[in-house]
Amino acid sequence: MTNFVGLRLHTRLSLPLPLPLPVLGGVSHSCSATATTLSRAVIRKWNWGIKGPRRMVLGLGLGVSFLSMAGTKSFIASAKIKGGPSVDEILKNVEWPEQFPFKEEEFQRFDETPDSLFYEAPRFVTHIDDPAIAALTKYYSKVFPPSNTPGVSILDMCSSWVSHFPSGYKQERVVGLGMNEEELKRNPVLTEYAVQDLNVNPKLPFEDNSFDLITNVVSVDYLTKPLDVFKEMCRILKPGGLAIMSFSNRCFWTKAISIWTSTGDADHVMIVGSYFHYAGGFEPPQAVDISPNPGRSDPMYIVYSRKLSTA
Repeated sequence: MTNFVGLRLHTRLSLPLPLPLPVLGGVSHSCSATATTLSRAVIRKWNWGIKGPRRMVLGLGLGVSFLSMAGTKSFIASAKIKGGPSVDEILKNVEWPEQFPFKEEEFQRFDETPDSLFYEAPRFVTHIDDPAIAALTKYYSKVFPPSNTPGVSILDMCSSWVSHFPSGYKQERVVGLGMNEEELKRNPVLTEYAVQDLNVNPKLPFEDNSFDLITNVVSVDYLTKPLDVFKEMCRILKPGGLAIMSFSNRCFWTKAISIWTSTGDADHVMIVGSYFHYAGGFEPPQAVDISPNPGRSDPMYIVYSRKLSTA
């Protein structure tokens, strides 16, 4: 199970899981029941340009609306994405702004105490429900290199005591990078591990072009220096290597970044896609909805990309 970078809410409220999406005014909003009060930014102004007519996007089955602000399109999503192919379309034909559109304050968190405090004691829990875990494992079984493929190296970033790999899956090198050594020691798929807080030091402790695959489960929303981390991911991936970011609608909102807690699931797909795009060196990112039971269990979304073969 991938670790969260600092989960103080877990300690304060003694919750075994991150908060699920609450319902505000009849509309589902992910992560934070009080994002308006806490972040004082209900929905950030995004200057995403979507190629093609507006109706093309509105017809995707997303719970989205578009507002015109200062002559630009502001992409605003409710937290709920309807199932089906809609998520697959979100990152297609995106006309990205020339510059990374987010400001430094949008990566701040309600709780800025050191993340290492949360990891002083191991927590052997999972942070998404069983159907979501099963859906992620099934997805991995379809896209991972076959077990015991010679020369394959995998990095499970923000790792913990379980990685949700297919049962019995093995490779010559599977590295876990996480925050708690006791949790990493318990992870049966890892052949080695390293302890590091990516919000303090985003430089990954690995050689260039050394991994075929990088996974990150329900932790991308806690990265405060995501572009630095994604640039590092590109550096350590082999040409053509695959990076898979998965996330749900649960999070510990005191430690999730502001831009995440004040937006919804469709926006989250765009946010993660933007990390790949602006980090450089990756193919255009793609998204897929692997939610097992839309509306009845935790949703699961994947945003993935490959390192350019020429990078």
